[in-house]
Amino acid sequence: MHHLLHLVFELAAFAVGYAFFQRLRAGHGDPIPEPKRVWIIIGAAAGALLGSRVLGALEDPAKLAADGWSLFIAFNNRTIVGGLLGGLVGVELTKKAIGVRTSSGDLFTYPLILGMMIGRVGCLFGGLEDNTYGVATDLPWGIDLGDGVRRHPTNLYEILWLSALWLGLRAIERRWTLANGGRFKLFMVGYLAFRLAIEPIKPQPILALGLSTIQWACVAGLVHYFRVWMQPRTLFLSTTDGRR
Repeated sequence: MHHLLHLVFELAAFAVGYAFFQRLRAGHGDPIPEPKRVWIIIGAAAGALLGSRVLGALEDPAKLAADGWSLFIAFNNRTIVGGLLGGLVGVELTKKAIGVRTSSGDLFTYPLILGMMIGRVGCLFGGLEDNTYGVATDLPWGIDLGDGVRRHPTNLYEILWLSALWLGLRAIERRWTLANGGRFKLFMVGYLAFRLAIEPIKPQPILALGLSTIQWACVAGLVHYFRVWMQPRTLFLSTTDGRR
């Protein structure tokens, strides 16, 4: 039953997110023409699928080192961080191939957040089978996923953080005119920073220097967006009242 609920919410995340994307695109326009946008979506989907599976398979490097055949089993794992970073690579390679130089991520941002929130509800229903739960806690909001242990509700933490990201981006955009691509960059930095911070309260194997595989992927992503958090003014064009 848990597996079925997880699958339902996962499918709903894709369907609702894509419908919202199309609505935003119809209402606000798209600087990228239809045929090239379709190729970008294909590139994003392919990169996200591959990235989520590869990073998911590498979550337990010690197990893979001991038994290489376990890679084929581990490849069934998926992770949002791998999906986002893989999708980013897929989009950039596709844009290079079709000659698109403008940023393409802004229209994806709010649909991504919405889809991720719906998906995390499914992860919560997935319980212990989903492998996204937190470690044991004595905090009053700890939840029992069926094994008698009260755990950090890490999926709920993520839903709350994504909600805060949404509201924060909306507040920024009411006051500032963001440069092209600024919305997506802020989202990526905010989400990767959150995952880097929250992974220690998940039972994840350590890869090196006290960090898990997913944390190292977050570090790589944050390094990629180095300019965003070192020079945040490059994201903004002006305030909404026209003042620089």
